[in-house]
Amino acid sequence: MSSREVVFLSVGGVRFVTRASTLQQFPESRLARMVNDDDREFKLVNGEFFVDRDGALFSYIMDFLRTLQVSLPTDFSDYQRLQREAEFYGLYSLADLLSQEHLLKPRLEILEVRFSLQEMQAFFRIFGSCSTTIEALAEQITVFTGQQSGQGWSSPFPSQKPLVPLPLERPSHHDLVFLCGTEYSAGDQFVARYVSIKPDKRKLINGTNVLGLLLDTLLKDGFRLISTRTVASEEKVECYTFERMKRAAGLAIMVNQTPGGSGVAQARTSQVQKWK
Repeated sequence: MSSREVVFLSVGGVRFVTRASTLQQFPESRLARMVNDDDREFKLVNGEFFVDRDGALFSYIMDFLRTLQVSLPTDFSDYQRLQREAEFYGLYSLADLLSQEHLLKPRLEILEVRFSLQEMQAFFRIFGSCSTTIEALAEQITVFTGQQSGQGWSSPFPSQKPLVPLPLERPSHHDLVFLCGTEYSAGDQFVARYVSIKPDKRKLINGTNVLGLLLDTLLKDGFRLISTRTVASEEKVECYTFERMKRAAGLAIMVNQTPGGSGVAQARTSQVQKWK
């Protein structure tokens, strides 16, 4: 059978269509032997290979063969069953990776936004259990500063004067600090700070508006608001706590075949996320 030919499979009643070359990724596997007519357990009926196994789990097997990566949903829990299926098909490198559940299971991520409104300024501090999320937010959030004449909160748009971007404060890998609004400078001059949060292109000066955009950005990024409370009533510090399930380090694992080998795979992590 040519590697360019299309192969039809019926696995537990679920139909799959793929190339022979995809099933031959690992020459020593039973799927490769099936394509080469070297495994009698797989019956060819009316042009389709019939496989009496779990069709739903086989979709993850096919995804692995097509991408050479393990990529599972965050709510996936059948690691042992999928490992057993991988062993049945002779995909022992995949079975070995699935045995390392501590690398594959998603983790709960917590993020906290603290907001304080004081006169003409609003202060923000974001804490996160995952440092990469804080780094990503730091790349999305930009604070611009410039001088204005007696406009304060009443100006929804920046003045015509050029605005200068300011670096965000990063007390640690797990938090970032910024502020917006205006403060008195000299005469009728005010120092204004605007906040922009990508992909939104607006430059906002009003703290309540910035808070709304920030919370909306987190919700769109998969976070769920679980609590709202006042931390310090005297200083009017509000705290918003979010959580989401995030894929753990090593969930996407690339498997490369050894050049000239017989399907023995070498595993390495791909797109590793650091949990500090």
